[in-house]
Amino acid sequence: TLGGTLFPYTTLFRSIKQEIRTEKAPKAIGPYSKGILSKGSILYVSGQLPVDPQTGEFPAESIEQQTRQSLENIKAILQGADLGMEHVVKTTVLLADIAYFGAMNAVYGTYFAEPFPARAAFEVGALPKGARVEIEVVAVKE
Repeated sequence: TLGGTLFPYTTLFRSIKQEIRTEKAPKAIGPYSKGILSKGSILYVSGQLPVDPQTGEFPAESIEQQTRQSLENIKAILQGADLGMEHVVKTTVLLADIAYFGAMNAVYGTYFAEPFPARAAFEVGALPKGARVEIEVVAVKE
Protein backbone atom coordinates (compact mmCIF):
# COMPACT_ATOMS: atom_id res chain seq x y z
CA THR A 1 0.00 0.00 0.00
CA LEU A 2 1.02 3.57 -0.53
CA GLY A 3 0.18 5.92 2.32
CA GLY A 4 -2.28 3.43 3.78
CA THR A 5 -4.35 3.06 0.58
CA LEU A 6 -4.33 0.60 -2.22
CA PHE A 7 -3.38 1.92 -5.61
CA PRO A 8 -5.19 5.25 -6.11
CA TYR A 9 -6.25 4.15 -9.59
CA THR A 10 -8.76 1.56 -8.34
CA THR A 11 -11.60 4.10 -8.33
CA LEU A 12 -10.60 5.36 -11.77
CA PHE A 13 -10.63 1.85 -13.25
CA ARG A 14 -14.04 1.11 -11.77
CA SER A 15 -15.43 4.32 -13.23
CA ILE A 16 -14.27 3.60 -16.80
CA LYS A 17 -15.40 -0.01 -17.01
CA GLN A 18 -18.40 -2.07 -15.92
CA GLU A 19 -18.42 -5.86 -15.74
CA ILE A 20 -21.31 -7.54 -17.57
CA ARG A 21 -22.64 -10.57 -15.69
CA THR A 22 -25.36 -13.01 -16.70
CA GLU A 23 -26.37 -16.47 -15.60
CA LYS A 24 -27.40 -17.21 -19.21
CA ALA A 25 -23.74 -17.67 -20.22
CA PRO A 26 -21.22 -20.01 -18.60
CA LYS A 27 -19.09 -18.81 -15.70
CA ALA A 28 -15.56 -17.66 -16.46
CA ILE A 29 -13.02 -20.46 -16.04
CA GLY A 30 -10.21 -18.10 -15.11
CA PRO A 31 -9.36 -14.60 -13.93
CA TYR A 32 -11.31 -12.66 -16.55
CA SER A 33 -14.71 -11.06 -17.08
CA LYS A 34 -17.29 -12.37 -19.55
CA GLY A 35 -17.72 -8.84 -20.81
CA ILE A 36 -16.53 -5.32 -20.01
CA LEU A 37 -18.53 -2.24 -21.01
CA SER A 38 -16.24 0.75 -21.22
CA LYS A 39 -17.30 4.26 -20.32
CA GLY A 40 -17.15 5.02 -24.03
CA SER A 41 -19.94 2.47 -24.67
CA ILE A 42 -17.75 -0.23 -26.17
CA LEU A 43 -18.40 -3.77 -24.95
CA TYR A 44 -15.52 -6.23 -25.07
CA VAL A 45 -16.74 -9.84 -24.81
CA SER A 46 -14.15 -12.41 -23.78
CA GLY A 47 -13.65 -15.43 -26.00
CA GLN A 48 -16.59 -17.77 -25.55
CA LEU A 49 -16.07 -21.49 -25.56
CA PRO A 50 -19.06 -23.64 -26.53
CA VAL A 51 -20.01 -24.35 -22.93
CA ASP A 52 -23.70 -24.91 -22.22
CA PRO A 53 -24.40 -22.73 -19.16
CA GLN A 54 -26.95 -25.27 -17.86
CA THR A 55 -24.64 -28.29 -17.91
CA GLY A 56 -21.15 -26.80 -17.93
CA GLU A 57 -20.33 -29.11 -20.85
CA PHE A 58 -19.93 -28.77 -24.61
CA PRO A 59 -23.19 -29.51 -26.46
CA ALA A 60 -21.50 -31.98 -28.83
CA GLU A 61 -18.31 -32.42 -30.76
CA SER A 62 -19.53 -31.07 -34.10
CA ILE A 63 -18.10 -27.71 -35.11
CA GLU A 64 -21.61 -26.55 -36.10
CA GLN A 65 -23.06 -27.22 -32.63
CA GLN A 66 -20.01 -25.78 -30.89
CA THR A 67 -20.13 -22.62 -33.04
CA ARG A 68 -23.84 -22.21 -32.29
CA GLN A 69 -23.27 -22.56 -28.54
CA SER A 70 -20.39 -20.06 -28.54
CA LEU A 71 -22.59 -17.55 -30.39
CA GLU A 72 -25.54 -18.18 -28.05
CA ASN A 73 -23.23 -17.45 -25.11
CA ILE A 74 -22.19 -14.21 -26.81
CA LYS A 75 -25.84 -13.26 -27.40
CA ALA A 76 -26.57 -13.78 -23.69
CA ILE A 77 -23.67 -11.55 -22.64
CA LEU A 78 -24.72 -8.87 -25.15
CA GLN A 79 -28.27 -9.01 -23.79
CA GLY A 80 -26.85 -8.47 -20.31
CA ALA A 81 -25.61 -5.10 -21.59
CA ASP A 82 -28.90 -4.36 -23.43
CA LEU A 83 -27.25 -5.07 -26.78
CA GLY A 84 -27.85 -7.49 -29.63
CA MET A 85 -25.82 -9.14 -32.37
CA GLU A 86 -26.48 -6.10 -34.58
CA HIS A 87 -24.21 -4.08 -32.26
CA VAL A 88 -21.18 -6.31 -32.91
CA VAL A 89 -18.52 -4.50 -34.95
CA LYS A 90 -15.59 -6.96 -34.71
CA THR A 91 -15.18 -10.67 -34.10
CA THR A 92 -12.23 -12.99 -33.68
CA VAL A 93 -12.74 -16.71 -34.29
CA LEU A 94 -10.20 -19.22 -33.01
CA LEU A 95 -10.39 -22.69 -34.55
CA ALA A 96 -8.66 -25.88 -33.43
CA ASP A 97 -8.38 -26.79 -37.14
CA ILE A 98 -8.75 -24.35 -40.05
CA ALA A 99 -10.54 -27.14 -41.92
CA TYR A 100 -13.54 -26.28 -39.68
CA PHE A 101 -13.76 -22.83 -41.27
CA GLY A 102 -16.48 -23.60 -43.84
CA ALA A 103 -18.81 -25.34 -41.38
CA MET A 104 -18.20 -22.65 -38.73
CA ASN A 105 -18.84 -19.92 -41.29
CA ALA A 106 -22.18 -21.45 -42.35
CA VAL A 107 -23.48 -21.23 -38.75
CA TYR A 108 -21.76 -17.90 -38.02
CA GLY A 109 -23.48 -16.30 -41.03
CA THR A 110 -26.93 -17.03 -39.57
CA TYR A 111 -26.18 -14.83 -36.52
CA PHE A 112 -25.27 -11.63 -38.37
CA ALA A 113 -26.82 -9.41 -41.03
CA GLU A 114 -25.25 -6.92 -43.42
CA PRO A 115 -23.21 -4.94 -42.83
CA PHE A 116 -21.35 -7.84 -41.27
CA PRO A 117 -18.82 -7.21 -38.49
CA ALA A 118 -15.14 -7.14 -39.33
CA ARG A 119 -13.63 -10.54 -38.58
CA ALA A 120 -10.38 -12.42 -38.19
CA ALA A 121 -10.24 -16.22 -38.04
CA PHE A 122 -7.20 -18.25 -37.01
CA GLU A 123 -6.18 -21.84 -36.48
CA VAL A 124 -4.58 -22.23 -33.07
CA GLY A 125 -2.55 -25.06 -31.58
CA ALA A 126 -5.21 -25.94 -29.00
CA LEU A 127 -8.18 -24.42 -27.21
CA PRO A 128 -9.17 -24.83 -23.54
CA LYS A 129 -11.02 -28.04 -22.65
CA GLY A 130 -10.40 -29.41 -26.15
CA ALA A 131 -12.92 -27.04 -27.76
CA ARG A 132 -13.03 -26.78 -31.54
CA VAL A 133 -13.96 -23.07 -31.56
CA GLU A 134 -13.76 -19.96 -29.40
CA ILE A 135 -15.25 -16.62 -30.44
CA GLU A 136 -14.76 -13.13 -29.00
CA VAL A 137 -16.52 -9.94 -30.04
CA VAL A 138 -16.46 -6.19 -29.67
CA ALA A 139 -19.80 -4.37 -29.72
CA VAL A 140 -20.72 -0.69 -29.65
CA LYS A 141 -23.61 0.67 -27.62
CA GLU A 142 -25.42 3.61 -29.17
